[in-house]
Amino acid sequence: MNNDLQNGHGHPHSVMRRKEREITDRNEIDEIIYSTRVMHLALSDNNMPFLVPVFYAYDGSSLYFHSAKAGTKINILKRNNQVCFEISVDHGVIESDSACDFEARHRTVIGFGKAVFLENEEEKIEVLNRIVKQFTDKTFEFPKGNLNATAIIRIDIDLIKGKKHGF
Repeated sequence: MNNDLQNGHGHPHSVMRRKEREITDRNEIDEIIYSTRVMHLALSDNNMPFLVPVFYAYDGSSLYFHSAKAGTKINILKRNNQVCFEISVDHGVIESDSACDFEARHRTVIGFGKAVFLENEEEKIEVLNRIVKQFTDKTFEFPKGNLNATAIIRIDIDLIKGKKHGF
């Protein structure tokens, strides 16, 4: 992880306005990432945003997801591998006596990184097994044709921040 970015230098999302809500403990950030299965992946193409939910796996330093080898997400990533991701859990509402004082209860991780397409078949199988393991204890074989038709993308994380409210 780039230390300048991690320390808040040179990135528009590096300084959190509400410091009391910031999660600074990396173990707590990791716990949020490990606790759910879906992340929202934000991409940009010619100044046009594109957002998509994806199943993912995490190894403690990088995020991984899979996709068909064709489509909008893949086309954008081939032109611009800069990504933003969001993972959020424990959603709820903190009610108030005033309509303007209702707030969202949540724990959220937002990060930025670079997408890298994996080509090694063993790495692809390892990532697919990691993703599948989140849903079942069954083990599967991945036919060569399916592997060849599947893109596996690793996100090398440059900046990651956690935020919580209502805990």
